[in-house]
Amino acid sequence: MPAINIQVSKNGSESGANLLRRFTRKVQESRIVPNLKGARYSQRKLSHYVVKKNALRKISKTQRIEHLKKMGKMRSGR
Repeated sequence: MPAINIQVSKNGSESGANLLRRFTRKVQESRIVPNLKGARYSQRKLSHYVVKKNALRKISKTQRIEHLKKMGKMRSGR
């Protein structure tokens, strides 16, 4: 994400509290903070290769468990 600079300069005899209030308002209007908070937990889509690898692993595990059940080395329930 590109850096966004927000700059507020003091107008005449403006108080520091009012300057801070204007800065806070500009930050809120720019939607920087909510966008960053939303992007914090976003995850990349899994690649086709990874999806395929996971599916093959799941199939392999299922086949192994079925084989163990048929051999009587594993119960059919959880």
